[in-house]
Amino acid sequence: MKEKVYGLHNYIELRHLRHFVAAAEHGSFRKAGAALGLSQSAISRCIAELEDQIGASLFHRHTWGVSQTFAGQQFLNTARNTLRMVGEGAHDVSAAGRGESGCVRIGIYSSTASGFLTDLLRRYGERHRNVRIEMIDGAAYEHVAAIRRLRLDVAFLAGERDWSDCERTQLWSEHVFVAMPDCHPLATCDSLAWCNLIRENFIVSAIPPGDEVHAHLVRELAGAGERPCIEVQSVGLDNLLALVALGRGLTLVCEAMTVAKFPGVSYRPIIDEILSFSAVWSANNDNPAFRRLLSLAKMIAVRPTL
Repeated sequence: MKEKVYGLHNYIELRHLRHFVAAAEHGSFRKAGAALGLSQSAISRCIAELEDQIGASLFHRHTWGVSQTFAGQQFLNTARNTLRMVGEGAHDVSAAGRGESGCVRIGIYSSTASGFLTDLLRRYGERHRNVRIEMIDGAAYEHVAAIRRLRLDVAFLAGERDWSDCERTQLWSEHVFVAMPDCHPLATCDSLAWCNLIRENFIVSAIPPGDEVHAHLVRELAGAGERPCIEVQSVGLDNLLALVALGRGLTLVCEAMTVAKFPGVSYRPIIDEILSFSAVWSANNDNPAFRRLLSLAKMIAVRPTL
């Protein structure tokens, strides 16, 4: 297919511009042809076609070579700028196609303070420094809806649920911890069982994933025959932990969050309480930058025996 720059009533092929610039820079059709690997006659015919399209002579022909006309001098900058812009545009598209640039939009549930997700993003950033990463907090159903509309490339979600119209692969697992005040009696234990938590007061965030934490607490504690006391607070995790430190209640956090030390708060694991995490994406997503992220995630996925 020929590359063309369209005008109102005609078009100019990019080869016309390349040959014109070469002839102007070398001052000779013969030398321009030698530089481009073409014959002098091929350059001459191409320049003649260009002059026909423009409707003006671009060169004075001499026995010793060529020199530009006034129109040729005026057109030279335009030709150079057009070739530069086309070249830069082609390079940008090529880089995006190889996944070397662009943007990856990621929906998250787990903390990025440590763990698998942190390692994945660090490695990806080292390999693809020109790719912009957008991180979006939200509920699982919000992330999945955005994935189906291709407004989100991938979400890293807790659990093993399969979502319709989406692909899923499990990547890693984390222990579930209870966050409690340092002075709480249970803080003397190395680990806890759900039976230790039956009569405790809990607080959860109204902001995702607080709704999933709430459902998890109800499922585990109600199964032990007690109606759990759970208070919902319209704050993020940082302020929720501040309330924990003040003795307003306990809460649940993922293992990755426990590296973020909060004054007055201790973390204790719940025995045999493991939360798996999966990547969820659309099979229709052809974003090369995302595909490279997914390939890397699968490559470094670690499933230790917990």
